[in-house]
Amino acid sequence: MTTIAVLVDPPRPDLVLPDIAETTPLSPEQCGDLYAAMTRDVVRTITTSGGDLLVNFRPDESLPESHRRGEGTAETEIREVVSSVVDDARFERQVGETFAGRAGNTASHLLDAEEVQSVGVLTPEAVFTARQQVDAAAMKIRTTETVLGPTTDGRVYYAAFREEIDFQDAYAHPAVESLTDRTLDMGNDVDFLAYLPVVETATDLANAVTTIRTRQRAGSRVPESTAAWLDEVGLFADADGDLQLDG
Repeated sequence: MTTIAVLVDPPRPDLVLPDIAETTPLSPEQCGDLYAAMTRDVVRTITTSGGDLLVNFRPDESLPESHRRGEGTAETEIREVVSSVVDDARFERQVGETFAGRAGNTASHLLDAEEVQSVGVLTPEAVFTARQQVDAAAMKIRTTETVLGPTTDGRVYYAAFREEIDFQDAYAHPAVESLTDRTLDMGNDVDFLAYLPVVETATDLANAVTTIRTRQRAGSRVPESTAAWLDEVGLFADADGDLQLDG
């Protein structure tokens, strides 16, 4: 079984989704709410898959000083978000100064100290990840040392490891190339999942809104917490692809 670590920041204004807060009609506070909704959707996906969920939270002391609220508050905020989806999730603190460092420390600890078979890394921004991708990655990782889920602009929405790599700067842009090269440097193989979108930028969000609205009309699967939040705030993409709020 793959242990899937969802690396989560506390959903605080100006800390999460900063590009979207700066370049769309959404306020920093609304971006925090959007991030929380996406967190619920990603956690829900893992709980319905064959993976073993680990919520890997970023503690207050590792946050920029302007975003700290006191020891333990980050964990409390993230637990409140996750508890609406699952009551018995496992929580662990992230360790590391960069995303690559935090992801690498998590993967290395699970593979070495806990001797899990494989480790997957997800973030709330990978909100379109569904059970199919998680289970497909679990199948591929049985015969391949690294499995990557590529998205636009050379980014990745998912990464799974059966063996460690050198994680220093392993997510350097383009992350899909950097992670591939680090795996090949170890003499190991890489396999890939199908492309999926993520939600990190204004362009990402505009595409996500259109995708979700289209799927809703067609009766197809959508990330339900995120879709409900978009309906609540009335966010839509106009004819030019620009994001607007009703009213």
